[in-house]
Amino acid sequence: MGVHSRLTFFFILIIGIFHFGKPDLTGDKNALLSLRSSVVGWKLNWTSTQSSAPCNWEGIVCENNRVAVLRLPGTGLIGKIPMGVFGNLTHLRTLSLRLNALSGPLPSDLAMCTDLRNLYLQGNRISGEIPDFLFKLPNLVRLNLAGNNFSGEILPSFNNLTRLGTLYLEGNELTGSIPELNLPDLVQFNVSYNQLNGSIPKKLRTMKASSFSGNSLCGGPMGHCPGEAEDGEPKKKKKLSAGAIAGIVIGSIVGFLLILLILFFLCRKKSGGKTRAVDVSTAKNPNEVEMGGDKGIGEENGNGNHGGGNAAAAVGAGTLAASAVASKDVNSGLGMKKLVFFGNAPRSFDLEDLLRASAEVLGKGTFGTAYKAVLEVGTIVAVKRLKDVTISEKEFREKIETVGSMQNDCLVPLRAYYYSGDEKLLVYDYMSMGSLSALLHGNRGSGRTPLNWETRSGIALGAARGISYLHSQGSHISHGNIKSSNILLTKTYEARVSDFGLAQLVGPNATPNRVAGYRAPEVTDPRRVSQKADVYSFGVLLLELLTGKAPTHALLNEEGVDLPRWVQSVVREEWTAEVFDLELLRYQNVEEEMVQLLQLAIDCAAQYPDKRPTMAEVTKRIEELRPTREQDPSSDLVEGEDGSSQQTSSVG
Repeated sequence: MGVHSRLTFFFILIIGIFHFGKPDLTGDKNALLSLRSSVVGWKLNWTSTQSSAPCNWEGIVCENNRVAVLRLPGTGLIGKIPMGVFGNLTHLRTLSLRLNALSGPLPSDLAMCTDLRNLYLQGNRISGEIPDFLFKLPNLVRLNLAGNNFSGEILPSFNNLTRLGTLYLEGNELTGSIPELNLPDLVQFNVSYNQLNGSIPKKLRTMKASSFSGNSLCGGPMGHCPGEAEDGEPKKKKKLSAGAIAGIVIGSIVGFLLILLILFFLCRKKSGGKTRAVDVSTAKNPNEVEMGGDKGIGEENGNGNHGGGNAAAAVGAGTLAASAVASKDVNSGLGMKKLVFFGNAPRSFDLEDLLRASAEVLGKGTFGTAYKAVLEVGTIVAVKRLKDVTISEKEFREKIETVGSMQNDCLVPLRAYYYSGDEKLLVYDYMSMGSLSALLHGNRGSGRTPLNWETRSGIALGAARGISYLHSQGSHISHGNIKSSNILLTKTYEARVSDFGLAQLVGPNATPNRVAGYRAPEVTDPRRVSQKADVYSFGVLLLELLTGKAPTHALLNEEGVDLPRWVQSVVREEWTAEVFDLELLRYQNVEEEMVQLLQLAIDCAAQYPDKRPTMAEVTKRIEELRPTREQDPSSDLVEGEDGSSQQTSSVG
């Protein structure tokens, strides 16, 4: 080879090295166009013209002249992801294709995206076993495959992903047992609603029970496995000695004879006693009421759980403080006081009728115990028995008269009250559909009917109107205890605000820590809440509606992060779509409205009070984002797969 030929070859080689070593944005662009042409859905504003740069396309973020982020959540993509797309997008750090209708198996060239940190594929129809090539992505921190059709077993190969902090596999068709996972950074884990069985590994037993529900699993939060000791170790079988067996036999015989003797004694006592009728109102102390599991008139039960079902206690109306009223007031010569009704409230019953009514305990709340009372004439009311009332009778009557005068379609009206030295009762309309809290957080299993955007935004508007009305009654008037369990629902799922005005009646010890998730940063005394503090609480309520997360259980990515700060951090990193409840993202053409309501919620939950809007402004902004939706908010709330109307479980 001559000198000239050698120089030419060397020159071409140098050009080739520089050409192929240079970051290839053109290859990224061609890969994205291949993806667009292979899946159908919303038309992306991606163009194949030479001057069009993919870094300016919707859902694309570039770094160092390469595509680093591909985020297309809820964009109606339908079809299979073709091979060759990810083989070119080798600099991807975040891939989010969640809440689309992508199907088939994942393409194997995804293994070439070794820089990938965040992979969000939840809410699609992707099938097959979890592919082995995913375990070759060493930098994965967040992996969400929930709500797909993945089958097969959860492999121990997940241990290869040593940086994994989030692993969501719920709502698939996975079988077998959960392997031992030695992932030191794992803080978010969910395999609920698969077909898993067996014992939960020790290192996962600190996770919540909801992470494993809907399977046939045992151990840790799901209760002890058969034959397992409390420490998770198999119980050692011990053989009984002959002496122990003899002791058990003799003890059983002696116990049987004692039971016969006790039964004989009881039968004689019963036959010798006199039969008499006892009025339950004077026989049962109200403090002995068995607390039920139902929630209503804005209450939660003692442990803060949400749910529905039948009340655990159905007892005589004396449980509504009849014994305290009759035995103390009457016997002291004061006479039985009367119910005091407000305005034009129907006076179809009196205190005696209320005390004779059958009652069910609905739950314990911030200000006392709530009951459902069914009167003999068939009328149903909700009764709240206040606790820790620290003000004088005169002051109580003045403040409760103000509460009773509040009349608005978006409030749960206070119909009557009773005051004595020992008992303070409030009588409300009974709301059979229970609270927003139960509707949002109850029954999150596979049989749940999704709560759609139409209903959620309608509830937000109704609640805003109710609170705005309260604030319009005077600059000093506020609610003081806004939370989802105090937003009650009619049969058509219209919102009614309850428990307004009660914070000023009780002592400082009556407000438990569980309302801290809604409390504005500046509030130190829960009895003295400003209207701006109400706005903050309402902002948290909006975030709860949008995310589906309870504020008091919103420790999401790090210890101590409350719901507003978590949402703000996600939005700041431009992951806005990641905050919304999965149930919301299935609805098309409402994304803009959802983002507007999210921004309003963030404005309401601003750190400083002067940065927050007024409730009148909040109401106006919600009305503007849903201008055509003033019809019945239940019109498309819940429909079964057969088209029949359904209701969520009553918690009222």
